[in-house]
Amino acid sequence: MQRITVPDRLDTLTGNALKAPPFREVIPRDPGASFRWHEHDYPNPLARWNRHPEYEIHLIRHGAGRYIIGDAVGPFGAGQLFFVGSNLPHDWISDLRPGDVLPGRDVVLQFDPAWFERLREVVPELGDMSALLARSRRGIEFRGETAREGARLLESIGSQSGAAAIADFLSLLAALSRAPSGDFRTLSSRPVDHGMSDDPSDVVASALDYIFANLDSEPRLSVAARIANMSESAFSRYFKNASGQTFSGMVKRLRLTQACRLLVHTDATVAQIAQSVGYSNLSNFNRRFRDEYDMTPSDYRRTRVRAGLSAVLMDTANL
Repeated sequence: MQRITVPDRLDTLTGNALKAPPFREVIPRDPGASFRWHEHDYPNPLARWNRHPEYEIHLIRHGAGRYIIGDAVGPFGAGQLFFVGSNLPHDWISDLRPGDVLPGRDVVLQFDPAWFERLREVVPELGDMSALLARSRRGIEFRGETAREGARLLESIGSQSGAAAIADFLSLLAALSRAPSGDFRTLSSRPVDHGMSDDPSDVVASALDYIFANLDSEPRLSVAARIANMSESAFSRYFKNASGQTFSGMVKRLRLTQACRLLVHTDATVAQIAQSVGYSNLSNFNRRFRDEYDMTPSDYRRTRVRAGLSAVLMDTANL
């Protein structure tokens, strides 16, 4: 009798991802931060087969599934830590039932290669990061004590700001760079092709700079199109194709992202923060924030401050 096999759903999901070219993700730039730290649920619009010029350090908090990094495909589980190089395509796929969500599955830190090279020029002690950055072109998976220490530092960065966040960031890179050979392995059989065109990023980057400079007013598509020397219709199509979002959608996203940062790291009132990110109507700001994060700005501030305090207390208890 002929054996009938049923394709594994993860095989199907992985195959579907690999059929399409990786999406070119645009990482929002925050003028007030040297790198981007964020956490997200799964599924999530950010969790897809994608690439971007920024380096990425990626922690799986919980859940399981299959990663695709370059041409490497393998299983992942809770506690696994990855370092993905510039423009290396990647995705972490979990097989969930319809409607299921893994809250806070991923913690991600992204930083710009050009910014880090400038930092290395003025801080020569960072020169020993060369081997780590070179290996990241093929993707790195960390295990053992290095993964545990890296996960601890990456989580700590999320509850820090200012110099403390920078200190933890550098400690994280130092921990990964001195990992013993048994604590890491490179993944993709070949490094990324840096010949990939990133021309769309120039248009999007100039638009993001314009949005950030005008968050407290009303960024206009017409002005962004003029900066890019394009017609409004051409710019709108180009921006959507390159970033995956409409111009107005990106403005909303960056306003709320900046509001989250201000809620956690400043003592400004919710009304002051709403004004600073371009919402003159407080009720409208509260409604948009609740639609995006399923909680009010005040609740968000309380939960994040409490989480940061818990992390500090845990660190103190371990002294």
